[in-house]
Amino acid sequence: MYKGKKVIVVLPAYNAAKTLEKTYREIPLDLVDEVILCDDHSRDNTADLAKSLGINHVIVHEKNKGYGGNQKSLYNKALELKGDIVIMLHPDYQYTPLLIPSMVNIIGEGLYPVVLGSRILGMGALKGGMPLYKYIANRFLTFSQNVLVRYKLSEYHTGYRSFSREVLETINFNANSDDFVFDNEMLSQIIYAGFDIGEVTCPTKYFEEASSINFSRSMKYGLGVLRVSMGHFFQRLGIVNLPMYKRNK
Repeated sequence: MYKGKKVIVVLPAYNAAKTLEKTYREIPLDLVDEVILCDDHSRDNTADLAKSLGINHVIVHEKNKGYGGNQKSLYNKALELKGDIVIMLHPDYQYTPLLIPSMVNIIGEGLYPVVLGSRILGMGALKGGMPLYKYIANRFLTFSQNVLVRYKLSEYHTGYRSFSREVLETINFNANSDDFVFDNEMLSQIIYAGFDIGEVTCPTKYFEEASSINFSRSMKYGLGVLRVSMGHFFQRLGIVNLPMYKRNK
């Protein structure tokens, strides 16, 4: 709990058995009330390991639903459990769980309803081994998005995110893609709904066991990001009326 607010960490997992325990051991369980892991039909023993570690809630998809589909299951479960502050952390140990207290504090004190762990602030991405082509693509896409959605973030592509309950209850995240572009659709919805977003500097690590998408999937993701940003631009101008921007309340 943080000042009476229930804190939940959600872990979108796929073949995460090699890094899950290391990630879980660094989660500050004195602050976090519940941990939810969703195993998106892994080929390893991720789900069994999660249960053996004592993770409160383990969801297992009977078929692979994709990164976005995984997050939908997690956020719906977090809302069902009455989470007030929900942190999405990848169990591949690419992002440090040690930033959770800072992210919780920012939301819990009412400073920002959304907090992102940015790899770009402080040049953490390159120091952590991000491939140069991914860094350049990140910079290009982020610049394009800042122009099109009329917001200013250091990056839109981090997988380390935290949300207040109000945000998750307001935006229609269930209408989003089940693929990787889900993350960008969610940020677009958040900005369109008028919520402010804070960022904290986040060191990151690129290593063999860490999740990463290949070049062809990266290209598909990049095109999806541009599609989302253009949709946001036209939605803001009133030229289109996209269902994903319909608020739940």
